[in-house]
Amino acid sequence: MTPSKWILFASLVFSMSAEAQVKNPVKWTFKSTKKAAGQYDVSLNAVLEKGWHIYSQNTPDGGPVPTGIAFTKNPLVTLNGPAKEVGKLETVFEKLFDVNVKQYSNEVTFVQNVTVKGNVKTNLTGTVEYMLCNEKECLPPTKKTFSVALQ
Repeated sequence: MTPSKWILFASLVFSMSAEAQVKNPVKWTFKSTKKAAGQYDVSLNAVLEKGWHIYSQNTPDGGPVPTGIAFTKNPLVTLNGPAKEVGKLETVFEKLFDVNVKQYSNEVTFVQNVTVKGNVKTNLTGTVEYMLCNEKECLPPTKKTFSVALQ
């Protein structure tokens, strides 16, 4: 991204920051589903207000902040591969960033398969970092913490 585009992007993000603090166009829910003995799918579901979109974990460099999921280390839990994205993936050319971005509108669920060691009850905790945009503005990247019971 050229310096002038960075300045434009930063101006857009920071000029909206005061307004962005009151806007919350996404509702997150977190749950676990037992798949087999010791096997769970942990789902992080984002439902977006009309007109807003959230970016894929696989958004290319030079674009907006991709969604990132950081799980807190738990010696009782093993992550099985990366989190999968379930939703209608859109590839859109983003003029502001001069790059094709991967995004979701309306709703997306990030699903992490995990294995729990032994027959124990524990929690999987972590943070999801994401960025939301619509046709007029982008909100600053936001972090949301979660905790999901595995039992």
